[in-house]
Amino acid sequence: TITEETVELLEPYLDTEDYNLETAKKVCGNVAGLCSWTQAMAYFYGINKEILPLKANLALQEGRLAAAQMELDSAQIQLDDKQRELDEVQAMYDTAMREKQALLDDAEACRRKMNNATALIEGLGGEKLRWTTSSKNFQNQIINLVGNVLLATGFLSYSGPFNQEYRNLLLQLWKKEMNSSKIPYSKNLNLTGMLVDNATVSEWNLQGLPNDDLSIQNGIIVTKASRYPLLIDPQGQGKSWIKNKEKNSGLQVNS
Repeated sequence: TITEETVELLEPYLDTEDYNLETAKKVCGNVAGLCSWTQAMAYFYGINKEILPLKANLALQEGRLAAAQMELDSAQIQLDDKQRELDEVQAMYDTAMREKQALLDDAEACRRKMNNATALIEGLGGEKLRWTTSSKNFQNQIINLVGNVLLATGFLSYSGPFNQEYRNLLLQLWKKEMNSSKIPYSKNLNLTGMLVDNATVSEWNLQGLPNDDLSIQNGIIVTKASRYPLLIDPQGQGKSWIKNKEKNSGLQVNS
């Protein structure tokens, strides 16, 4: 209930030099208490005059803070909702990107397979002619197999004692008889290629056998014929070849 007017009326007394607790105590203890109380009330009014606007402002700001806090809480709820939606959309996006990458990988793998298949088809297309030719050759070989085997066995059995010229003559005579008897055989038959492969011939050459046709034919007769071969070998080439060929087989040589 203290007003500014009351405080102004008190100020002349409050400003008096002897208006204090110590002087009042000398007069009367009750007067001293009243003096102290009036000073305190005047001081309280001055302080309260500054505090009241601050309290009002505090209440106002607290109200604003509460309203702002409510808005913040509402905004946070919306933010949390949007964050959840964003997380869901992000998860869907990541899943879609993984599926996209998987599809791209599958497409690239299919593209590689397609390219490989195309190259294979093109390669097989190029091989078709060779396979067709080979098939015809195999058919001809089947048809001519009996005559070819007959010429090969005749060569192994009867050509050994003769030179190259007479061996060729024997083959011509046999072919003439087979034509008369209508026995089919390959017109371009190579008896050496039929009876031995190139790798074996190369191995024989390394072992000392000469590389001419007669020597290779002699090697075929020695290794393929069922009869024991007799080598007439004035130059010693056949003897050297046999020693090298059979040195790991326990060959015993009597000089």
